Amino acid sequence: MSDVFSRRPLLLLRHRLTWLAVAAAWSVNLAWAQAPVQVPVAAVERHAVGAGFEMDGVVQPVQQSTISAQTAGRLVSMAVKPGDRVKAGQLLATINDSETQAGVQSSQAQVAQAQAQLRNAQANFDRTRDLLAKGFISSAAMDSADAQLKSAQAGRDQASAGARQAGLSQGFTRVTAPFEGWVLQTQAEVGDLAMPGTPLLTLYAPTPLRAVVQMPVSRSNAITPKSEIEVQVPAADGAQLWIRPTLTSRMPGADPVSQTIEWRLELPATAANTLVPGQQIRVRFAAGEKQRLVIPAAAVLRRGELTAVYVAGASGFVLKAVRLGADHGEQGFEVLAGLQEKDQVALDPVKAGLSGAQPLAAGAVAQ
Repeated sequence: MSDVFSRRPLLLLRHRLTWLAVAAAWSVNLAWAQAPVQVPVAAVERHAVGAGFEMDGVVQPVQQSTISAQTAGRLVSMAVKPGDRVKAGQLLATINDSETQAGVQSSQAQVAQAQAQLRNAQANFDRTRDLLAKGFISSAAMDSADAQLKSAQAGRDQASAGARQAGLSQGFTRVTAPFEGWVLQTQAEVGDLAMPGTPLLTLYAPTPLRAVVQMPVSRSNAITPKSEIEVQVPAADGAQLWIRPTLTSRMPGADPVSQTIEWRLELPATAANTLVPGQQIRVRFAAGEKQRLVIPAAAVLRRGELTAVYVAGASGFVLKAVRLGADHGEQGFEVLAGLQEKDQVALDPVKAGLSGAQPLAAGAVAQ
């Protein structure tokens, strides 16, 4: 019993030391948890940015054709499908040639008949000429033989022309590619009845491409020859690049219903690596520079339809909705509403939304 009582003070001392260590750890953790999160900020300032506006455009191939039937008949084969690449002169489709084949045979028979009539008229003309030279017939008979010969020659020429036309119609039953390109879509199926002018398929050349913009007349008149036009295209790494078109043209008339003018912007050949016909892209029309409020892209917080930033205040950060304008790349986003000059916006909106977050003073290092 004496040993137990002698060890009791030592055990009590150990328990006290353990509780002191735990309490010290809790104090450190509590102090760390209560330490404010420091978030770097940037001032909203005015910068010289390109003045203008942006619009949506659609990518179109410069060379595109709708291949149509040139003769009547049943479509018996379609040798290509959408997405196939074809060469100039390659067979695309065939049409039943039974009717055209009959036309070719009929024209060949007419040519043979015309040639026989011509030989007969030529022989009659030669005999009449010999008889006239010997004085056995009158000049009137010679004139009649000459007229028959010329009529036979005309009949021969007409039959030959009909044979060539029948040959052309026979060739129209084999639809071939007029240039090298890609099949965009097919508008007919095997078994359909093709008539002259019936669309069969659409073919386009992969390069060059162009961006087409339908611009309101009021804005189109504001574009001057000195205005800079850029098209936003995706890069191979997923980034967005602004490039200038190689050629810009404006259609001379406006659409009477939408009151828009079509602008065509031909793109460099490299744009075909990341663009496809029908794709929607952004087009920027700039005219000089103007002073605009700009914030860094890192400060923008997007949640669904909400676009906002955290603004530094006396007691922390306050979330404010903003309306942004054009994206000026490294300069940031143009601010149309919601902020004033010299406002301090958080460059890390996620941390700024934490409880107790405080702005980091300029030049200071976050703890």
